[in-house]
Amino acid sequence: MTSSGTVRLAAIGFQSGFKIDDFLRRVADRLRADRVILGGTLQENTGGGADMCAAMTLIDIASQRRFTISQDLGPESEGCRLDAHGLSEIGVLLDRSLDRRIELLLINRFGTAEAEGGGLRSVFVRAIDAGIPILTAVRPPYLEAWAEFHGGLALDLPCDLDRVLAWCDNAARELRAARPAALSPTN
Repeated sequence: MTSSGTVRLAAIGFQSGFKIDDFLRRVADRLRADRVILGGTLQENTGGGADMCAAMTLIDIASQRRFTISQDLGPESEGCRLDAHGLSEIGVLLDRSLDRRIELLLINRFGTAEAEGGGLRSVFVRAIDAGIPILTAVRPPYLEAWAEFHGGLALDLPCDLDRVLAWCDNAARELRAARPAALSPTN
């Protein structure tokens, strides 16, 4: 629970094959156009193709800094290619950004690393404790871990741009109303 007693946490459930990164980029673009102060990450996958994995990069929404979160393990590899170092680097940056006047934190995924207790999980916790609304995305393999993590406090959202934007706008508006005037982004 936050000091205001309200947890604003939502996840977009999506299936493999849905272009969630493009969807979240559209969400972020629309929220910025509506002057919502965003923090968090967007993911960009490049390359890949037949029998090749794409290179994964996280982009810090506020600074546009890029962090590589995948490692090239070669074409014969069957192991996880997630680079914990890249996740750790962006996690530190995001932790620092939570001290600013963010109105909504968009974290591209609650995925493998978070389900295992690592990744950006600590950023989720810190944002919840700070009362900052969080939007993320979750695929079916991680739904159980996600449910255990949020303990029934999160809202499930469909891959519907209007519904996601409505939730985000409402969450940011509630946060603005709950913040003391000294923390208002216009001061």
